[in-house]
Amino acid sequence: MRIVVGILTAAAILMAGCTTQPIHNVQDSPIILPPGKSLTMNEVTTGIMRAGTRLGWQINPEAPGKLTGRIALRGHTAVVDIEHNTKSYSIKYRDSTNLQAQDGQIHRNYNGWIQNLEKGIRAELTSL
Repeated sequence: MRIVVGILTAAAILMAGCTTQPIHNVQDSPIILPPGKSLTMNEVTTGIMRAGTRLGWQINPEAPGKLTGRIALRGHTAVVDIEHNTKSYSIKYRDSTNLQAQDGQIHRNYNGWIQNLEKGIRAELTSL
């Protein structure tokens, strides 16, 4: 019985220490609008920048349809590329500091930040 308890305790400790996950990228997420409604490239760019800024991201234009997003929290930094057109957008990992990024894995907080950014962009673009 002690062996089983020891094994279960060790497994619980190992699971609690697992803080990395596969890097979450958003690929060609559709911009969903009411029927008959469309957005210009400028409106999409502005909407993405507004959504990111509200969530603490610094969003900077790089080229038409391409933005860079950067967030820094508690000594951790993440940088993403955000590409878009009038129909969809993508958020792709570029770089990070202190997020244990290695071999396609990253600290789970990063994925939460990306999911929040994706939700914020979706909400902002839908409201335009």
